[in-house]
Amino acid sequence: MSALAPLIQLRGGAAMPAIALGTWPMNDAETADAVAAALASGYRHIDTAENYGNERGVAEGIRRSGLPREDVFITTKFNRAWHSADGVRAAAEASCARLGVDTIDLFLVHWPNPDQDRYVEAVRGLAALREEGRIRALGVSNFKPAHLARVFDAGIVPEVNQIQLDPQHTQPELQAVNRAHGIVTTAYTPLGRGGAFLADPAITAAAAAHGKTPAQVVLRWHVQQGNAAAPKSASPERQRENLDIFDFALTAAEMAAITALDTGAPLHHDADDFGH
Repeated sequence: MSALAPLIQLRGGAAMPAIALGTWPMNDAETADAVAAALASGYRHIDTAENYGNERGVAEGIRRSGLPREDVFITTKFNRAWHSADGVRAAAEASCARLGVDTIDLFLVHWPNPDQDRYVEAVRGLAALREEGRIRALGVSNFKPAHLARVFDAGIVPEVNQIQLDPQHTQPELQAVNRAHGIVTTAYTPLGRGGAFLADPAITAAAAAHGKTPAQVVLRWHVQQGNAAAPKSASPERQRENLDIFDFALTAAEMAAITALDTGAPLHHDADDFGH
């Protein structure tokens, strides 16, 4: 078993493992196998969503692992249909039923969906659930600075903002807003889609210097900034590699060289227009 990932303290008191197993786009059967293998390898954080359609697979993987519920941190997310106080409560109950749990560790608004303009209401619903102990932490996903500003104006600060983040999409303005408000940034698709940048000399040179793979170097780049990351992998060997990043540190020059790979290319989806 690999060493456990360090914990990141969230504003509301929960402690979140810095590396999660991402589960999109696996189905229930694939997810159950991947989750069981990941937990056996030392993962203690599983990332899923209503929209992935695999929360039951997460439940089965945890059951197979034999680990106590309190040893596994579960992040899940809800869709636009539930953007209201009552809706968030219904979404939480449905996710809990699919996950086979009484409490969700981290519950996220998956997309702001500004066209329906109810995301502030959705975050208010999350705050109520946290007060009641139905969830341990509340957060958002794909929220831009303008979306966050309206949530702040409502008197609520999310604990996590899960965003597309990789060396070619560093989102510095958004990361700065998160950091200024004590919001933990979690990177989804932290190795990119296709990961062509993994062959860049900035990454391969660091990998050679530290005796690590390019993917390990990039994941280390994420966590060394204080961020969390949720790489998806169904391969037990790759899962173990993705977790084996806490026995080395990148130099300031290596960190800067990787950050400089940002191309300014648009994100895969614009949260002002896309959502579910």
